[in-house]
Amino acid sequence: MNNTLTVFALAALLPIGAALADDDDCSVPRSQWQPREAAMQVAEQNGWSVRDFEIDDGCYEIEGRDSSGREIEVKLDPATLQVIEMEYEDDDDRGGARNPAPAGTAQPPENGLFENGASPQVQVK
Repeated sequence: MNNTLTVFALAALLPIGAALADDDDCSVPRSQWQPREAAMQVAEQNGWSVRDFEIDDGCYEIEGRDSSGREIEVKLDPATLQVIEMEYEDDDDRGGARNPAPAGTAQPPENGLFENGASPQVQVK
C-alpha cells in the first residue's frame, strides 16, 4: 500500500516539475534560428552595449548595459528575436541612489574637520 501511494504521489508531481523547468526555455529548432549577428543588431538598435552573448535554455542571452548605463540581462527568442525576459541586474544589489555623485564633486561639511584641504585631525580623550 505504501509503495502504491508513493508511486501515485511521484506521478502527480512530475507534470508540475516539467512545467516549472520549461518556464523560460525557448523551444525552437536550430534550423529556424536567426543568426547571432541579427541578435547583435537588435542589441544595437535598442542602444545596448553587449558584454556577454551566450545561449541559455535554448534562448539567446545578452548581458551588458542599456542606453542609460544600467546593467541588463536580456533573453531573446532565437527565431523571432523578440524579448522574452529583461532584467535589470543592478535592481537587487544597489540600495542607494541610482547615480551617486562621483568622488571629489561633493563639498565637505563645514564642521571644522576639513579645513584648508588638510586631513581631519582626531583627538582621543
